Amino acid sequence: MSERPKLKLFDFTMIVISLVIGMGIFRTPVNVAKDAPSTFVFFAAWIAGGLVALCGALTYAEIGSRLPVTGGYYKVFSYAYHPSIAFAVNCLILVSNAASLAGVAIIGGEYITGVFVPALKDPGYLDIAANAQHIQLIKMSIALAAIALFYGVNLLGLKMSARTQSVLMVIKIILILLLIAPVFLATGDAGTQAVVRTVSPTMNEYIKAFGVGLVAVSFTYGGYQQTINFGAEVTRPNRNIPRGIFFGIFTIIVLYLTINYAYIKVIGFENLKHSTNIAAIMASKIFGVNAERVLSTFLFLSVLAYVNVLLMSNPRVMFAMSDDGILPPVFKKRNERTGALTLSLSVFAALCALIVFWAQEFDTILSFSIFLDCFGMILSAGSIFILRKKTAHLNGTGIYQMKGYPLQPILFIAAYTFVAISLLVNEKTTKLSLIGLGVLAAFVAIYFLLAQTNKRKHD
Repeated sequence: MSERPKLKLFDFTMIVISLVIGMGIFRTPVNVAKDAPSTFVFFAAWIAGGLVALCGALTYAEIGSRLPVTGGYYKVFSYAYHPSIAFAVNCLILVSNAASLAGVAIIGGEYITGVFVPALKDPGYLDIAANAQHIQLIKMSIALAAIALFYGVNLLGLKMSARTQSVLMVIKIILILLLIAPVFLATGDAGTQAVVRTVSPTMNEYIKAFGVGLVAVSFTYGGYQQTINFGAEVTRPNRNIPRGIFFGIFTIIVLYLTINYAYIKVIGFENLKHSTNIAAIMASKIFGVNAERVLSTFLFLSVLAYVNVLLMSNPRVMFAMSDDGILPPVFKKRNERTGALTLSLSVFAALCALIVFWAQEFDTILSFSIFLDCFGMILSAGSIFILRKKTAHLNGTGIYQMKGYPLQPILFIAAYTFVAISLLVNEKTTKLSLIGLGVLAAFVAIYFLLAQTNKRKHD
């Protein structure tokens, strides 16, 4: 039997980059800038987020190398902790992914609404309640339409959804190149200086602003945790995994800092705090109004790529959980003609739509999804301490092992603990955080309820 082909350094580096760069960079800089007292705090949050991502990616790569199993997070949590934790956190991740999809769909709604409703540029337009409600309804309708469209595409099977994804990814690459162009074409300075304040911020205000900024930055850098699935698929893992992760994350940090510098150079730091369609605004300032409309359309199509890929991947998580007997067997049932996971896909799409109705605004979804992510990130990264003991016999066999351990997982866990606390103590997000805690507790209870039901059936 021939050995399965493995990923080389370049391939693995490109996977790391593609896992991270999504749609957040076209919206979250507004959230980071909103509470930042200066450009120093703004850029510090982006650099810190990149370093946290580097520590996380290295940690997940070793976890995947030590436990190269199909089923991803569920298998890791079950092996390191308890099946109840595995079930609860995996369900939490599904809800978080659905929230991320809903949030990105609303970003797309914000951009494309600007094309259909030019009056949005008029000062004070959204100050009128009726106008604000009308625009909100349009954004939500567009988000729901995107979910419905790609729900239909994925019902047609993996081949159709994969072809669609390839086309949309090409559009996203073109978009990123267009977004960086204003750095080289803009003239003058729209406001790179720090914000002028009559009262200097206190240290507590700096820490609070940094914590709030790190919430949005964490969303934008997310995705590297999927390196957990590639630990055993890379040639010469001890050499290529750390190099691929370092090159990939370093490239992403440079791209994000360059794009953010472009935002501040073209839009201005003060204006960035109160803008939404920032990429379209940049295009308008450099290339004119027509370019703004074109870029907004490109951005909407890029959003569809993210919507499509999450609708492709998450039903397969439900399939894995059903295959392990955690979810009912019906969740792994496929359509005989297309091979689509009909029920799993339908449940996930419905969950996305419900979150759009519930949250309505991107900022609400952002805080909710990141708070949920914190539990998954902290627990999954913490599993490395248990796995190192349980799989000590693998040391020296060619698997990837972090240098400088345990510094990387400790820094990563500390960062996400800080983010969770920042959300919990912030009066704007305390309620959302408590809802997240309730969701986690509910999933633990559901696990034991299902376990008890299955036990009675087998007795």
